[in-house]
Amino acid sequence: MNLFEIILLGFIQGLTEFLPISSTGHLIIAEKFFNFPSFLCFDAFIHLGSFLAIVVYFFKDLREIWVNKWFILISALPGAFAGLFLEDIIKTYFRSSLAVALTLIIMCLPMILGEIFGKKRDEIKDLSYTKALLIGIFQALALIPGTSRSGITISAGLLVGLKRDISAKFSFLAGAPLILGAGVYEGFKLFRETQISFNLAVAGFFSSALFSFLAIAFLVSFLKKYSLYPFIGYRILLGIIILLGM
Repeated sequence: MNLFEIILLGFIQGLTEFLPISSTGHLIIAEKFFNFPSFLCFDAFIHLGSFLAIVVYFFKDLREIWVNKWFILISALPGAFAGLFLEDIIKTYFRSSLAVALTLIIMCLPMILGEIFGKKRDEIKDLSYTKALLIGIFQALALIPGTSRSGITISAGLLVGLKRDISAKFSFLAGAPLILGAGVYEGFKLFRETQISFNLAVAGFFSSALFSFLAIAFLVSFLKKYSLYPFIGYRILLGIIILLGM
């Protein structure tokens, strides 16, 4: 892979990690469309750029993050266990264009339900351990490419009563431990199992970090005024286009 391809994948990862449209799904489609070599470990490694963006964007909120650390850790646990035990199944059966297209469409349902039934009035401090665990169970589904970690956890947040922008904030924070863990774990495999150089990997990392930061800032601001429906429409349209192009 060359520098342009690396930066492009970092751009795609950064923007789509936090917009509720599935970063992994977009990376798989981009790799197939542009005929890039597909490395799951590289895709996971550049997620570390997204982790850095979370830390930088929410740096001033570290005190609140610390107070709510148990909610965040509880929400991260189901995804961590699912990742440990289901990684091979996901790689074998869910990284095809068909799987991504169908998941993009099907996983619009929780987003629609969240918009319809969510009360959208609570803050993070109003969460309970049960609600945090429920968000975590939803987050575990994000292992399936096309789901969207942010989309599924924001939807879960809405269903347990969080405001849209607060749900997005908690979604990003709850995903941070998983992003960090997967990125570090796969980073070791990246340099051991592929020919991607350290310099290229770093370029992908910073590309992902920059565009992740921009995506976080945009979505938090957007959800203070607007709903998830524009993203739902995009997901359905993209899924249909992929199916028609197969």
